[in-house]
Order: sequence, then C-alpha cells, then structure tokens
Amino acid sequence: MPPWLSASFLNKQGSVRSGWKILGFIALFLALGAAVSALAKALHVPRLGAWGVWVAAAIMATASLICVRLEKRSFRDLGFHLGGRWLRDLLLGSLGGVLLILLTALLVRGLDGFHWERAAAVGPRQMGLAALVFLGVAFNEEIMTRGFPFQRLVEGGGVWVAQLVFAGLFALLHWGNPGMHGATKLWGTVNIALAAILLGFCYLRTRSLALPIGVHLGWNWAQGSLLGFGVSGSTDIKGYWTPVFHGKPEWLTGGAFGLEASLPCVLVCGAAILLLWRWKGSASRNEVRFDDASTASAS
Repeated sequence: MPPWLSASFLNKQGSVRSGWKILGFIALFLALGAAVSALAKALHVPRLGAWGVWVAAAIMATASLICVRLEKRSFRDLGFHLGGRWLRDLLLGSLGGVLLILLTALLVRGLDGFHWERAAAVGPRQMGLAALVFLGVAFNEEIMTRGFPFQRLVEGGGVWVAQLVFAGLFALLHWGNPGMHGATKLWGTVNIALAAILLGFCYLRTRSLALPIGVHLGWNWAQGSLLGFGVSGSTDIKGYWTPVFHGKPEWLTGGAFGLEASLPCVLVCGAAILLLWRWKGSASRNEVRFDDASTASAS
C-alpha cells in the first residue's frame, strides 16, 4: 500500500484513525438495526411502542461491543465499570437531573409563566413505568453520543472537537421532534446543545457513563412524569402535576415543547456547565482532562 494511502487510514502509531472507526461504528449500527427490523417483520413481532427504545439500546450496545472487541479493548472501557461506584454515580446523576429541571421550572414559575395542578389519574405505577422507559432512552442516547463515537473523537481530535461536534449532532437529532419551529427551534437547539456539553462533561470528569445516563434519566423523567411538561416535544407523557400556562411567551416557558425551549433553561445549563468545568472530577489522573489542549492527536 502506498505510504500516502496508508497514512489516510492509519495514524503514526499504526492504528486505524478515529474517523474511520466512527464511520465503521455507524455502518455497523445501521446494519444491525436493519437486520433486527427485518427479523422482527419476518416473525411478525408486534410493535413495542415506547418500550422499543430498549431494543435500540441493545443494538447500540452490541455495535459498541463489537467495535471495542475489534480494538482488543474491554466493553468496560466505554464507561461501564459496573459496581458500587457506578450505581452511586447513576443515582447521584439522576438526582442532579431532577434538581436541574426543577430549578428551571421554578424559575419559569417565579416569572408567572404557569401554575401547577395535581393530575389525579397519575400515580406511582405510571411514574415507575415511565422511569423505565426514560432509563432506556438515557442508555440508548448516551451510548450513542457519549460512548464509542464520542470517545474515539476525543482520542483523535481532542475534547473540544468532540464536545462541539456532538453538541451539534445532539441538537440536530432533535430537529425532527414535534414543535421544532420558530423561536422554539432556536431556543430548543441552544438548550439541547448545551445539555450535550453538560453530559459530555459528566463523562469526561468521571470516565464513566453512569453520571451522564443518570442526569439524562432524571432530567427527562422529572420534566415529563413528575412536572408534566413536554419532553423534547413529546406531549403524550402524563405527569404527576400538570402545568397551566399563563399566556407568557414560549421563549420564557418553552410551551408544549418543554422547558428545554426556554431561556431559563439556558441559564441553568450554563451554570451547571461552569460548575462541571471547575470540578476536577473523579477520573484517574492519567485520564484526559477536558481542558487539556494536548489531547488532540492525529485522527
């Protein structure tokens, strides 16, 4: 193979460049998804509805497992060092996600954006089932956006490149959601991108997916199942409380899309990012720090 051709696929250490690894992961995930879909259709498997997210998460995890095994690495290296600390970070992250969205809601309520009314038809059972669905969403989206592709881009392009690329990607993936138009699209895009950076920090500071999965879970569950707002445009989730809006602008309240399309959410996400920026983290000292410019290497 000519040196110039070899250099386009291999870095100076002789390893496949990160960009090709990411493209391979995407191709593998799409192939596995198509195979599972074809098999389900052939076997006449009924649609799983909201529970289908766990199938998507399993496909994403399988693609990740194959990719790391081809690198002769462990699946644990992606951030699944399961144990007491992992469970602790998952629970603390969930609590943190609840507190972040609750603070956002209280800011909007304090500006007379809405008031709450109790939804009598929603109880612990409905909220528990919703938590399981949202856990599947968190697993799926965090494996996809803070897992193998994100981590290989950190290795190949540096943490700044990875954070900004995946913030943009995370926002773009939500553009097809209901209600993504006008001012809602603007503020929703900004907040979802900020949330991606926040979740990226959660991984980078711990080198574990437990914390970002937990924050993602707590944020979505509290926003929808507890407080009754839309979740990234999804309004079919009934909450323990129901917000009654007072006719304020959607840039203040987020409207039907949810608090993720509100200005107060920008303030809360920004403050959380600053806190994570200053936090030294719990990862090993040998791990790459977010603000270490020397992390960039040949991609």
